[in-house]
Amino acid sequence: MRHSPGSRHGTVRRPTVVGRRSVPRRDAASWYPPFALCADALGVFGPVLAVYSVRSETEPLAAATVATLCWLAIRAGHRRYLARTLGESRGLIATLHDWLILLGLLAGLRALTGERSAIASALIGLLPALAVTGTTCVLIHRHLTGRRHQAQALRRVLVVGEAGPVDVVAAQLAARTDHAYVVVGTVLAGPGEPACGIPQLGRLDAAGPAFPPAVPDLIPEGLDGPTVLAAARGKDADLVLVVPGSLLTGERLRRLTWAVQDAGLSFALASGLTEVALRRLSVSTAAGLNLLHIAPPLRRGAQPAVKSVLDRAVAGLALTVLAPLLVLLALAVRLDSPGPVLYRQTRIGHRGVPFTLWKFRTMVADAELRRPDLESANEHVAGPLFKMRRDPRVTRLGRLLRRTSLDELPQLFNVVRGQMSLVGPRPPLPEEVARYGAVELRRLGVKPGLTGPWQVSGRSDLSWDEGLALDLFYTDNWSVTGDLDVLARTLRAVVDGRGAY
Repeated sequence: MRHSPGSRHGTVRRPTVVGRRSVPRRDAASWYPPFALCADALGVFGPVLAVYSVRSETEPLAAATVATLCWLAIRAGHRRYLARTLGESRGLIATLHDWLILLGLLAGLRALTGERSAIASALIGLLPALAVTGTTCVLIHRHLTGRRHQAQALRRVLVVGEAGPVDVVAAQLAARTDHAYVVVGTVLAGPGEPACGIPQLGRLDAAGPAFPPAVPDLIPEGLDGPTVLAAARGKDADLVLVVPGSLLTGERLRRLTWAVQDAGLSFALASGLTEVALRRLSVSTAAGLNLLHIAPPLRRGAQPAVKSVLDRAVAGLALTVLAPLLVLLALAVRLDSPGPVLYRQTRIGHRGVPFTLWKFRTMVADAELRRPDLESANEHVAGPLFKMRRDPRVTRLGRLLRRTSLDELPQLFNVVRGQMSLVGPRPPLPEEVARYGAVELRRLGVKPGLTGPWQVSGRSDLSWDEGLALDLFYTDNWSVTGDLDVLARTLRAVVDGRGAY
């Protein structure tokens, strides 16, 4: 099962036989664009007009109108109102990006026109746009996600390719519900039978159709086009997804594209590349070949430097602000059960370097000595982790600290010392790393984090494979803006408490 960062693990969409009535088209609600447009307009116009009127600034109506038009133009220019993109993500980082552009644009207009209103008035009036637009994006995203969990708002997909690759693609699409695609049928190229249980609607000859010399009156799709189109129409598919392989490439693939698109259907290729963030991909052409370029993960440069500075600055500020709470928690741990206040444990950090991790103690003092007796009750039997939902070694206060994640606060000292980051993979134990293979070791390519995709996606409720997939995706695809998104979602995960034990 494939997963990516964030709380994107919906109910599993099984790759079973799907009928026409059970899977409607992706009718991304028609009210999404006008709702988002109106919310954006009101989120700027109302606050700016109110603030400028209350503070007796000149021309409040004109200022509110210009700010609103600029905001809508920026959002529209970035294609935020397209029905096919609305709701596909929470859009919080995109909203912040657009808002900063709005500030720059209005500052430029202010300089050009000589407008003299107070800067504080403009900032106060524009701040609500962040909250209104951000909330709107989240509401639409949740609405769309909820519909997909109920098998609604989907696109009917016909998968074309060889049996093995078709099985892989169908299983991957069925494993998650955070996308619009549901497979309704397959057309196989060459021998073999699919094991996914999705109906086979046709078969393409392994040798491929013979393409005679170009003649204007010839049908360009050969024999493949009619077979694929008949299958697509029979299942009312609106997207043909082709998995290229040794039997589907070159001229044959090109003519199949012509046939599908000339019939008014959407056409897409599955590259076989997984777990790579979209921002790392770019396309170029050379000698008629379309080349897909993959940018390397961020390991050096400006973003890692910014991440390091932000980590230490925010952790230092948090320690200062939370100092009274830390003292109270330390006192509570001391009074709750005998033993030290802080629990020290050796963990493996960036590039395999060990360090001492600090936490408030949540277990009895001899917890490690009791662990061998509990190995048979380990709920993570498929991996190196040890987790029990009702671990008898956890103290009364410890259960509360774990549920609220307050036991993790001393790790802010690890962040200040540069041993950890605010966001990153879970820091593993030495005995866990000793069982790692080449794939698992890749998660040590970045600093471990105080929070991360694992923590905001279910924590201990996730299997080892699910948590590993999230950590690997983060390791290869992290960015500063992505870290900000994880930090914003961490609060919700802490309040929810799901998977914390």
